[in-house]
Amino acid sequence: MKRITGILKIVGNKYLLATAVFAVFILFFDKNDIFTQLERKKQVKELEASKQFYQDGIEKTKRQLTDLQNNPAALEKYARENYYMKRTNEDVFIVDAQPAPASKK
Repeated sequence: MKRITGILKIVGNKYLLATAVFAVFILFFDKNDIFTQLERKKQVKELEASKQFYQDGIEKTKRQLTDLQNNPAALEKYARENYYMKRTNEDVFIVDAQPAPASKK
C-alpha cells in the first residue's frame, strides 16, 4: 500500500505531469514533430547524395574540357564520337547498339 501511494505521489506531481504533457506535445503534435524530423533527415541524405553526384559530374566535365582544350587527339575523338565528323577519305557507319524487340508469333 505504501508503495502504491509513493508511486501515485510521484505520478501526481504537477511538475512531472506538466513536463510529460510538454514532451508528448513536442514529440507528436508540434509542426516539427519527431516524424517530420526523421523525414527531413532522409531528405537531407538524399540531397547530399545528389549533390555528390553532380559534383562528380562537374569534375568529370572540367577534366574533359581541359583535355579537349589541350589535346588535339582528344578533340578529334570527341568530334568523331559526338558529332559524327569524318575526314574527307572516310566513310562513317553508325551501328545501333540496342537489340531489336522480339516479335510475337
